[in-house]
Amino acid sequence: MARVVLIVDDSPQSATNLEIALAGLPDVEVAVAATGRDALALLGDPGRPVAALLTDLEMPRMDGFELIERVRSDPRYQRVPIIVISGATDPGAPERALRLGANAYFAKPYSPGEVRNQLERYLNANSL
Repeated sequence: MARVVLIVDDSPQSATNLEIALAGLPDVEVAVAATGRDALALLGDPGRPVAALLTDLEMPRMDGFELIERVRSDPRYQRVPIIVISGATDPGAPERALRLGANAYFAKPYSPGEVRNQLERYLNANSL
């Protein structure tokens, strides 16, 4: 069964760039949500358990910070790796995201290869 990696970004171009970066990862299926609310709905689908979450911070209606808080408050998802990829200009954003429970933070512009490598490390660690 493929592991689902959920990309949460309101920018279709950013989401597509991440999908391309993750293409070809073995046993990985990519799902995309444009909002934090859509992401929570996908997380709630028991037929498609999410193995990792890649999220932007700056999104309408529910930002990435709130999404991280909501995911971490649910016992089912406390161990799901969360990688933040954001162009947030607030210098405190990385620290806040990590404090809320993100596992890694990449500032835009980012290296797609570094994100892919980090994601692979988390997925491999969780499959042991």
